Amino acid sequence: MTIIVCPLSYVDTIARTRKPSHLVTLLDPDHEIETPEGIAPERHLRLGCHDVSDFVEGLNPPDASVVRQLLAFGGGWNASAPIVVHCWAGISRSSAAAFVLACQRNPHASEHEIAFEIRRKSRYATPNPRIVELADMLMARQGRMIDAAHAIGRGELAHEGRPFDLKADW
Repeated sequence: MTIIVCPLSYVDTIARTRKPSHLVTLLDPDHEIETPEGIAPERHLRLGCHDVSDFVEGLNPPDASVVRQLLAFGGGWNASAPIVVHCWAGISRSSAAAFVLACQRNPHASEHEIAFEIRRKSRYATPNPRIVELADMLMARQGRMIDAAHAIGRGELAHEGRPFDLKADW
């Protein structure tokens, strides 16, 4: 099955047309969305964090709790239907979360192979470095996820990315 990465503006359309079983929302802590029709509320994970990598006064960067929740939620996804991962623009937090979920499902897969597939699928994807670093530590990847994210570099600048599919199994 697949991990669908998209911006907020595509969530309802993708929920309606692709029939995902799970949804991960990574938005600023004060920005909530309703669970789209067709997705059970308990299968919608809402993670409130700002899209920053360093500590900035007044902002909430992703922390270990956010990544632990993502990993726990991802562990409950059986991949019989797609999972949608979105943030505001579909570029940074969502691509990082998709990278984390793909690495989690495939503990022996090459982190570089997964990261370069993200780049191949999206020229805009720029995985949030803080999410990647925390996941690398929590999953004991010994810096390989961090190196892989650095290897694909920053994506093209854009106001909003385009939806893309990342295979779940490698």
